[in-house]
Amino acid sequence: MTGREPKLDNDLFFVCSVIEQIGRATKNRRADVVTALGKNVVARYLELADVYHCEPIENTAAGLIEKRGIMAGNFDNTAGDFKAPTVFDIAKVYKRLIVDVAKNSDAAPVDALISVYTSWISDKISDYGCSMFYENPEYLYLSYLDGEPIKE
Repeated sequence: MTGREPKLDNDLFFVCSVIEQIGRATKNRRADVVTALGKNVVARYLELADVYHCEPIENTAAGLIEKRGIMAGNFDNTAGDFKAPTVFDIAKVYKRLIVDVAKNSDAAPVDALISVYTSWISDKISDYGCSMFYENPEYLYLSYLDGEPIKE
């Protein structure tokens, strides 16, 4: 075993990082970013992630913001009296959840990604004033399935 992540996991991590970077740069909810990108663009970036990841994440995000005409919003989840997690920390959380959703539902990865980002849990994960993004992957997956945070 090489200890390396499967290619799909790595590709999802890259796309989730781009989505997070766009969301922060434009102050948009992550669901709005995914909707603005559209399924075809998300699928293309998943397919070609190993090529696109050679560019700095900020450049990739800026290019997509311009190409897709993503306008500024008013969702600033990095302002506050807390240390916001990094783009990559949040991308890992989303990637793990998307992998679980795809694996357990037989959904295509792009469909699982869109489903997660456009569900209720995306706003909870993106609320850095609470602890949802710190929860373990199984809790997030079960909560996603339940439609609300599960009671422990």
